Amino acid sequence: MESFDLVVIGSGPGGQKCAVQAAKLGKKVAIIERRHEVGGVCINTGTIPSKTIREAALDLSGNRQRRLYGDDFAPRRRPTAADLWARAQQVMNIERDVIRAQLQRNGIHMFEGDGRFAAPHTIQVTDGEDVNTIQAAFVAIAVGTVPGLPAGIVVDHTVVLTSDDLLSMSKLPRQMMVVGAGVIGLEYGTILAELGVDVTLVDKRTQLLEMVDRELVDAFSYFARESGLTLRLGEEVDRIETGSGGQAVVTMKSGKRTVAETVLVSAGRVGATEHLGLDKAGLKSDDRGRIAVNEHFQTAMPHVYAVGDVIGFPALAATSAEQGRHAACHMFGVETRMVPTLFPFGIYAIPEISWVGMNESELTAKGVPFETGVARYKEIARGQIIGDDHGMLKLIFHIDTKKILGVWCMGTQATELVHIGQMVMAFEGTLDTLVNNVFNYPTLAECYKVAALDGFNKLRDLGAAAAVSPRQTTT
Repeated sequence: MESFDLVVIGSGPGGQKCAVQAAKLGKKVAIIERRHEVGGVCINTGTIPSKTIREAALDLSGNRQRRLYGDDFAPRRRPTAADLWARAQQVMNIERDVIRAQLQRNGIHMFEGDGRFAAPHTIQVTDGEDVNTIQAAFVAIAVGTVPGLPAGIVVDHTVVLTSDDLLSMSKLPRQMMVVGAGVIGLEYGTILAELGVDVTLVDKRTQLLEMVDRELVDAFSYFARESGLTLRLGEEVDRIETGSGGQAVVTMKSGKRTVAETVLVSAGRVGATEHLGLDKAGLKSDDRGRIAVNEHFQTAMPHVYAVGDVIGFPALAATSAEQGRHAACHMFGVETRMVPTLFPFGIYAIPEISWVGMNESELTAKGVPFETGVARYKEIARGQIIGDDHGMLKLIFHIDTKKILGVWCMGTQATELVHIGQMVMAFEGTLDTLVNNVFNYPTLAECYKVAALDGFNKLRDLGAAAAVSPRQTTT
């Protein structure tokens, strides 16, 4: 029986970085991957393919060109599913090659198959009829998640799909209903709408993206509807049946019924822990398949760590990678800084939304006095050049200290633009930091200067009003 200092179950961002960090500390490391393809959900069904498909949709739909040059620049033919999947596969293959090379370069052993605890320090790897049993001083669980399903909804993977099924669609549907207006539902819903699919998005909640600043959500909702996305909020699906014509008949709990060619069920994700044999390691997961950990990503068993989406929030590829590095350092006694709590979020819908810090509602609830400064892409030369007149950047800052408390972006390159604000906040910068610096022109980064000046002008007006004596304000 082969023994390792560390066995990592899962090769997504968290598992990969955990394994590499341990190998760089001179440890004997193994990774178990059930997919027979490295990269986990991130590379194979989630982050990379969905973001690649988004870019392909923007390029192939011709909508960018039509906005700039008119209807004569429509594509010669409608993009097909094969066009999108080919581009996604190209990127996925390159990323897999990069990860494999990194693992090989660091001497990490790869086991293909399903990993399962046989005892607290013993892992069985099953690949068909082959079973390998290995020993581990430490174990890192980085198995990621699988699509969650609401009670009563059956997925047949042909008419009723999960997000994992989209990459195997043979053709783009004429119409689709998306059940669930969370991040994944909105991303795929807006991407498919961009490609000319008649998309209806249904969610039992009455508001989109409750964690996002309301001003951005209002602007996003307007743009989404303008792009052809139909929103049906406050409606909950009761059941989905297949009609005589092979279409999906969707019945709402309100009694309403509708027909869709296909249905995408996007009801969140659950930890892929069902077949891990956690009980053999003295562990358990919650009702969403998540594993509880401490600040160092240790589970209830000190030699077993868990990182990435399987531990829940924030469930981002970038934070998962940092968690993996930290876990490896902690298990082998290497001092490291805690994973930062100031990190950016990104929603890769059309348009993109990204943010760092708090929104207005959170600050109001905390009793923090704040003001905002806004820049709109249509007022920025670069926005006109790229043809994006919907985008915006919003700064939220403390009204007394002028410290930046939140940065909210929507539009082209929002997920890139947010990092400038992140760095300003990380160094406790203020409105003055942005007002007193020069940005390249023409760039979207200039939005920071414009938004900061907008906020500065509001403070000046407030100061002027506060300076007026009570006698001058009486009538």
